[in-house]
Amino acid sequence: MSAWLPTAPCTPHTCAGHNGPARGTAAATALLLAGCSLVLAGVVCAVPVALLGAGPRDRLIRWWAYGVVRAFGVRIRVTGVPYPYPGTVRAGAPGALVVANHISWLDIPLVAAVVPGRMLAKSDIRRWPVLGPLAALGGTLFVERDRLRALPATVRAVAEALRGGSRVVAFPEGSTWCGRGTGGRFRPAVFQAAIDAGAEVRPVCISYRTGATGGPVAGAAAFVGDDPLGASLWRVVRAAGLTAEIRVLPPIPAGTGPGRRELARTAQTTVASDSANRSAESVHH
Repeated sequence: MSAWLPTAPCTPHTCAGHNGPARGTAAATALLLAGCSLVLAGVVCAVPVALLGAGPRDRLIRWWAYGVVRAFGVRIRVTGVPYPYPGTVRAGAPGALVVANHISWLDIPLVAAVVPGRMLAKSDIRRWPVLGPLAALGGTLFVERDRLRALPATVRAVAEALRGGSRVVAFPEGSTWCGRGTGGRFRPAVFQAAIDAGAEVRPVCISYRTGATGGPVAGAAAFVGDDPLGASLWRVVRAAGLTAEIRVLPPIPAGTGPGRRELARTAQTTVASDSANRSAESVHH
């Protein structure tokens, strides 16, 4: 197996599930329809939204992404360092590389609701029905992870986007993990793009919990291994009291370490430490 294809030990059987309060079939079905309808609305509106200026476009994307997560019945909690939005960054300055741990398909709209940017995703997603065209219209940068020879071109494309002032969102673990433990190792390739562009790295920590006081890690949100998307969607809408927590951590200058590996380790340690020290206190929105 290629080194560019990391795998997690997580499987749907051992990691994904929900033992807490569950919604009834009717309520869960209503949420499933609401969430899918909002996703489809994003597809329909993607072209006109892409023609808007950066400020209005980002506001609409944030509103839509927030709505998608909430429509599936998931609460959102945002904490951490305030993030600069369009209009607050010096003109001509490079963008930022936003990196996060990866647990679920929910991570994508969750991050977009807080720090919208151009997603870095595996090329397989381009072929997904509905979500693939939507991702392409949203400026997603696709990676051919099974072709190591394509990696330098990907790094150049990300660096070019960063130099142009774009935020690029990446999940450097390269695979989803269930949220238990410290997660996977952050792969260093994408951090080279930040170094080349002179862009800062913004670590983001994601977790999913249940209960009004921020209970244990929620396996209902985990989308791991060969888990079918339909089964994952149903677990999410059935899980009552599911809360997605996203914390924006302090920026890391690209020149912090001697190279991309050190920068990747710094970002990984920052995210893992925040996850381990996360307070149980919960504020729902």
